[in-house]
Amino acid sequence: MSEHTLDARNLLCPMPVIRTQNKIRTLADGDTLKVICTDPGTLSDIPAWCRINGHSVLDTQKGERELVITIRISKGAA
Repeated sequence: MSEHTLDARNLLCPMPVIRTQNKIRTLADGDTLKVICTDPGTLSDIPAWCRINGHSVLDTQKGERELVITIRISKGAA
């Protein structure tokens, strides 16, 4: 298991979700992905995408300018 980071800052919907999806395809089961973004919609969009695809949101942090969503990858997902 390893940790990865995706910089999705300054991207608007649906690009943060698409970039997250594309990055997750390259990762192994059990890896974690930290997505850094600025679009406030990602706080609901990425967790919704994770629920549909069987991944787990471990943490969400809302800073003054950035949002950070940490995901645990599950390759047993659909």
